[in-house]
This record gives sequence, C-alpha cells and structure tokens, in this order.
Amino acid sequence: MVSFNEIQQYMKNRLEEDRGQRYVNVSGESLADALQQASIELSLPVKAIEYEILDGGSKGFMGVGKKPTLILAYPGAKAAAEAEAADFEDFTFDKQQQESRDGQFFLRRDETGVLLKVIPPQNGGIKVNEKHVLEAILERHHGDFDRSLVSKICKRAEGDFIKIAEIDRDPTNDALLNFELAEMEMKAFITIRQPGPGGVDPDAERITGFLRANNIVFGYLDEAIQSLVDNPVYNQQILVAEGQSPVNGEDGKIIYNFEKETDKIRLREIDGKVDYKELNKINNVVEGQVLAKVIAPKRGVPGHTVTGKLLPARDGKAVTLEVGNNVRLSDDKTQAIASANGQVLLLSGKISVEPIYVVNGNVDLKSGNILFLGSVVVKGNVEDGFAVKAAGNIEILGSVGKCELDAEGDIVVRQGINGKSAGLVRSGGSIWSKFLENSEVESGGYVVVSDGIINSQITSDKKVICRGKRASIVGGHIRATEEITAKTLGSVAGMETVLEVGYDPKSKAHLEELQERRSEAEKALEEVRLNLATLEKTLKLKKELPKDKQRFYDNLQEQVGDLEQEIMEVSEEIQTTERHLAQLKSSGRVSASARVFPGVKVIIKEAPLEVRNEFRAVTFVAESGMVKVTKYVESDDQVELNAITGGE
Repeated sequence: MVSFNEIQQYMKNRLEEDRGQRYVNVSGESLADALQQASIELSLPVKAIEYEILDGGSKGFMGVGKKPTLILAYPGAKAAAEAEAADFEDFTFDKQQQESRDGQFFLRRDETGVLLKVIPPQNGGIKVNEKHVLEAILERHHGDFDRSLVSKICKRAEGDFIKIAEIDRDPTNDALLNFELAEMEMKAFITIRQPGPGGVDPDAERITGFLRANNIVFGYLDEAIQSLVDNPVYNQQILVAEGQSPVNGEDGKIIYNFEKETDKIRLREIDGKVDYKELNKINNVVEGQVLAKVIAPKRGVPGHTVTGKLLPARDGKAVTLEVGNNVRLSDDKTQAIASANGQVLLLSGKISVEPIYVVNGNVDLKSGNILFLGSVVVKGNVEDGFAVKAAGNIEILGSVGKCELDAEGDIVVRQGINGKSAGLVRSGGSIWSKFLENSEVESGGYVVVSDGIINSQITSDKKVICRGKRASIVGGHIRATEEITAKTLGSVAGMETVLEVGYDPKSKAHLEELQERRSEAEKALEEVRLNLATLEKTLKLKKELPKDKQRFYDNLQEQVGDLEQEIMEVSEEIQTTERHLAQLKSSGRVSASARVFPGVKVIIKEAPLEVRNEFRAVTFVAESGMVKVTKYVESDDQVELNAITGGE
C-alpha cells in the first residue's frame, strides 16, 4: 500500500520537474515590454519572474536597424514555493474530506493465552497510545507478559491478534454468560462476567451456542457478537439478537387519470404569459380512454421474535372500481374506461362521464373559457372575450357578447348575440338566436332568428330564416345555399344589404381561392417564360451559357414544369367545383313577407339584382339567368322557435 509520505514525496518531485520545464523565450520593444509578455505567458506577476537577457536589443537610427529585446523568463524561487504550498494545501483539503479514524486495540484471552491486536489509524487519525494498552493489560491480566512485544505490536499496528502472555488454563474460571429477553421477546441481551485466573473469554461459537441453548434462534447480530469476541465487555448488557417486526401489506389503491377536485384551477402559461381565461376546470375525456386503474394489494411480510415465534402480518385489502354513467370496466375489472365523450366526474366514489356540462352562471373569469367534448349548457351570459367550444351542442340561456362559440352540433342562444364586430359563432349544425347583431356566423345547417339580423356576416349551408314580429335583415352580407327569408329586407335609410343564395357557400369560397391560386400561378409562369426566352436568345448567340446562368436556365425549366403541373391540377379542381355548384338541386330564393327596401342586393347563383324600388310581399327567384320578382311564397320549413323565444 502506498503511504501518505510517499505521495507527498512524489508530488514534490513532480513540482521540481515542472519548475525546471516552465520557461519561455519572449521579446519586446523594451525590457519592460518583454517582461510584460512573459507575465502573460507564465500567468505570474512580473515581480515573481526571474529572467536572463539573451539580447539587449537596439533602438537603431531613425528606425533603421531596430532590434527587439529578447529574454529567457521563468518563475522565481518564491513563486515556485508558493505554487508548491498551494498544491499541498489542495491535496490536504481533499485528504481531509475523507473520514478520519483513530487507531484501536483489542485484548482477549483464549485457549492459547492473552492476545493483543492493534489497528492503525486512518486518514490522519491518532495512533494507539502504548501506555493505555499496558494499563488495560494490567487490569485484566495479573501474570507476566512480554512488554517489548507489546511495544512492537503498538508500533507496527498490523491488525492481527498476537499472543503476549501464557495462562494457566482453568476452565472453571471461564467467563460466564447471562441473557435477558426484552420488548416481548423482540430483543435479546447478553452479559459477560470477567473470567478468573486461567479462565478465557467466550468465542463466537460459544456465544451462539449459549443463545441457541436458551432458545434464542432468530436475528443474530453478527457484528455485535464479533465485537464481543474481539473486545469483550464485562458486566454490561449487549444487544446480540433482534426480532423482525411484521410488515402489513399495502392496501390496493385506485390511480385516477384525471383531476378529482373539480374546483381546482390549473392555469396555463402560453409564451411566458398566464391566460386567466384558460382555467382548465373541465376534465374532458374521449371514448375508449382509460380513466382509472386498480393497483393490487400487497401481501404482508410476517415477523419473528428472537425465540422464533411467528408474528403474522395482515395482507393488504383489495379495492373495487365503481363506475356510473358512460363508463365500463375492463374484462379483468382493473380499469375504468370511458364509453362516451364528455366530462369525467367522481361522484360518491363512482366514476361517471357526463355528456353535458352545465355552467351555473356566466362564462367569465370565474368559469374561464369552456372546452368540452360533449354538450354545454350555460345558465347565464357569455361575457366579452371568452370562448365556449363543444363537441356536441351549446345552449346559452342568456346573451352572448364579443365571444367565440364553436360547436360540432347546434347552438341555441336564448337572448341573442351582439358580436360587436369581433364575435364569431361557428356551428356544424344549426344556429338559433333571438337576434344577431354585428356578428360573424358560420352554420352547417339552418340559421334561425326571431327578432332580426343587423349588420352581420352570415353563411349557412341550408337556409337563413328570420321569423317573428321584428324579423328583419338589415345590413351585412348573408349567404345561404337554399333560401333567405325574413319579414323585412333592408331599411328605410337604404343600408346596403347583400343576400346570396343558390350555391354552396363553402364550395364557392373554395372556388374563389382556386381561381386566385390559378391566376397567381399563370402570372408566375408568364414571368418564368420571359426569363427563359431571354436566356435562349443569349444561348443562340454565344452557343454556350456561363455556369451560373446555365444553372439558372435549368432551374427555370424545372419551374415551368412545376407551374404547368400546378395549373393543370388547379384547373381540374375548379371544373369539379363548378360542376358541383351547377348541379345543386336548389336554385335558391329570397323572400320577404312584408317589405324590401332599396339598397338590397340579391344574388341568386350568378344572377344579381339591385333593388331600386320598394317591394312588398315578394319572393326573388332565378329564371333564364336573371333574378325575377314573384309573389311571396312562404318557406316550406316549419321552424320551431320555442327554443329561443321561451314559448312566446
């Protein structure tokens, strides 16, 4: 084993070597400049550097013959000593981080005589004091012993038992053992009485044999017994055996894959900002989603007393998943699985999925935005700036402001919508509302209003029906595939009101996008062909193009092919969309049961009509590519308005 002194000597040698190797040749316009450069390269202050001048340099005459000062620089003796001391301080610090342990000695008597063992100190610990060893020997052994041998053992500290004295063996004076049980036989203590003249200390075999003879058969503490063998302790209770307490098994438990506390708010940070409208209070789940799973209970681990008695342990209790509406159990009963989309709830210990989420009040800062994979019922209003999105229907008993409503099903608003020119209402089904004002509305079905539509942008894949005492459409742009009908169209003030029917609004919007895309591609193709023509003229004249222009030429040819392909594909899609629009069964119509004011513009398919004179009780239809004014024809649909009028 390498000693600490050897490590120190090795490090000193290395430092001496390093010192001999650390020198640099540097130059400067003057001696001061050269020393400054040496300071940088040696990472030492100038005063800690020693040097030899190799060339004193020359200033020359008028700048001619100028030579720099050249020196050989190295650390001074003081700097090297400081570095060495610093290195040894670091080493000592590391060494002190290790555990320090003092030397120890053990004294015992066995069949061969009196034995002594000395353990050396570790990591700077204190050596065994020979005086203390001699005092212990004299206290426990009353005969002669080899003092010189004791001194050698203390100095060498080799860690082995060595005999230092003979004894006149007398088995009757051997150390006596007593035991005591405690803590309901969970602990066993042993007491050793010092042996008399000629007697010996117990060894490990005698101690364990004594324990077994007294029915102590479990939980032996081997380290404690070995410590008694090495260094017998007399007339003190020593713990030599310890029982094992029983460990009850853990009860089974249910792991829920959703937030059980419905009132808990989980704010979400987006781009470093917290959106206090996104409270995430709804636990949305989808059909087939695992909502909870059972963790099986664990078996208990029995214990033992030191006398070997079995201490039974209780096995963990099993738990059962209880499910309610729209939740099923897996075949092995260990998982709860949603059988419908909606909000998962834990009510009276049962897991349920409710397809309807009810807001008992307004949608505001208290509720946050609503996002639900089912239907939503709001018993109050939807305040400005908030959103309600649902995979099912949305029903709002109050009013809607500058908000976003988005439903895959129907939307019903009892008290009307005022989008304040920024609200958006989108529905995959139909939309019912008392009124629509300054709103943008997109409906996959009907748009049904009882009190009127004012300055709104409406798109319906079926019909826009405005029916009631104040059923008027004033301002805005209304589009419907089949029909637009109201009591009054336009206003006395002549506000522009555009009404379009007889086509699929989405398909027409898509057609317009395609036509714009084709137009842009055709313009791009024209420009590319002009560039190509210029390069082809150059090629005819020079027979060859420079490399950069040749690459540009090849790239242009590739662009021509791509653009021609795009134009062909877009043209085919345009033709398909146009055929779809031409084949629509409904030619479309616009009706007013009372009055149509000037300022109204009616468009049926591609035929426009600007109303310049007031009409009463008329229906506009398309005939021979023109809009024709006919007698009022009531809509075929008997739309139920009770949902939005409350049965008025």
